[in-house]
Amino acid sequence: MAVFTVQIILFTYSVLGIYNTPMPRATTISDVFNAIAEPRRREIIDAIGAGEKGVNELATLLKLAQPSVSKHLRVLKEVSILTMRRNGKERLYSLNPESLKPIHDWTSGYREYWETQTDSIKERAEKSAKSQNDPQSN
Repeated sequence: MAVFTVQIILFTYSVLGIYNTPMPRATTISDVFNAIAEPRRREIIDAIGAGEKGVNELATLLKLAQPSVSKHLRVLKEVSILTMRRNGKERLYSLNPESLKPIHDWTSGYREYWETQTDSIKERAEKSAKSQNDPQSN
């Protein structure tokens, strides 16, 4: 009596070799979009947007280690989101809003979509509230 074994090979992308070549990744300082992709950098931008701040003040405010804040500040300064001025030994950082214009321009293209969505949600909520308050509609 012969015994047959069946071998099943599942073809996945990794087996087929599709993912064997590394995909190039843009550096964080290649443009504003890559620089703000990191959530901590967006927190720093928000904090500095309220007014000029130093590294230690940001570290305390965001509960981060000073070296970590310094690294993020360097990236944001490289892409011109922040400007730096010296006040004695302290370096103070402020926002350069003009550098964020590409992000504003890109997101403003979606403004009409979000306004339509917001209006639609508002209409449904008002309709739902009206039907709950109107005993004859049930």
